[in-house]
Amino acid sequence: MRLFAAVLPPEHVVHELAAEVAELKRLPGSQGLRWTNRPGWHFTLAFYGEVADDVVPALSDRLAVVARRTAPFDLALSGGGQFGHGKALWTGAYGEVESLRRLAERAEAAARKAGLPMEDHRRYRAHLTVARGRDSVDVRPYVDLLRGFTSTTWTVGEVVLVRSNLPRSGVPGEQPRYEPVGRWALGGAG
Repeated sequence: MRLFAAVLPPEHVVHELAAEVAELKRLPGSQGLRWTNRPGWHFTLAFYGEVADDVVPALSDRLAVVARRTAPFDLALSGGGQFGHGKALWTGAYGEVESLRRLAERAEAAARKAGLPMEDHRRYRAHLTVARGRDSVDVRPYVDLLRGFTSTTWTVGEVVLVRSNLPRSGVPGEQPRYEPVGRWALGGAG
């Protein structure tokens, strides 16, 4: 199964981001972007790719250890940017971003300890993708509007192992479906 570790914003923050995205969709040319759906909004900590079923228990055990050893921390969605000349439009993180980065490094290390080959390590950059570019859409107006966005702060309290079910219908615009397969409370709480 195709898996990744993530931090999921709570529903009230998702609602705030949805209102901001609705404003972005009013800008000229917005139909030239592929907008991600609310169920897919997350901060990826580590992408594991295809993981054999028999490896999932070891990965889960390692993520449970990571969660226990990580204290809850405060975060908000804030600002925005782009990757790859408009290939991805995203909002970032504000608050204890260093704690989020350390959690991402630990989630990546958990995979290695579980026996998963991980690609070359790149410095973690917290982002939540809200749209992907098509053709040559100029996303600068979207980035400019996102600069003023900051959500309510929430306390990150868990790590989630998520299964990504890729679209198979061939219907244009179909989104991947995300399914949590494991959740672990930070700091051993809950």
